[in-house]
Amino acid sequence: MPQDLIKYGMIPEFVGRVPVTVSLAPLDRNALVRILTEPKNALVRQYQALLEMDGCVLEFTEEALEAIADEAIKRNTGARGLRAIMEDLMRKTMFELPSRKDIRKCLVTKEAVTEGAELTLLTTLAGTGTAVAAGAAPAKEKAKDGKDGKEEASA
Repeated sequence: MPQDLIKYGMIPEFVGRVPVTVSLAPLDRNALVRILTEPKNALVRQYQALLEMDGCVLEFTEEALEAIADEAIKRNTGARGLRAIMEDLMRKTMFELPSRKDIRKCLVTKEAVTEGAELTLLTTLAGTGTAVAAGAAPAKEKAKDGKDGKEEASA
């Protein structure tokens, strides 16, 4: 390992003063998803708390979390790149949310991460209590359309 540092360009005198060197393996998809969701201050929880301040519940599909992890692997940024990916993903919704009091739920899907599709927003029609989903609603959300007459999905 010290040879790697010397090969990288550090002078041997400097490398000799470093008592411990450690090499790390790159994080895999499962590790990145765990970093997104498990710690007390996980990124997903931070964004959920931000949107909750505006009365909106934020949810991620498992496929969306995996796609975020895959993007970090593709960019070769590891866990540090997760925040940039999340920020790109959430920017538009976080900008619009404070002025949209009708939005009750935001769903992040794989399509939103991989294809740049709009996030699925569940809104409540004023005075009716009827929920309406707008954006790239996943197939199972679209399947609810017409079953009970209370939910409607539109792209």
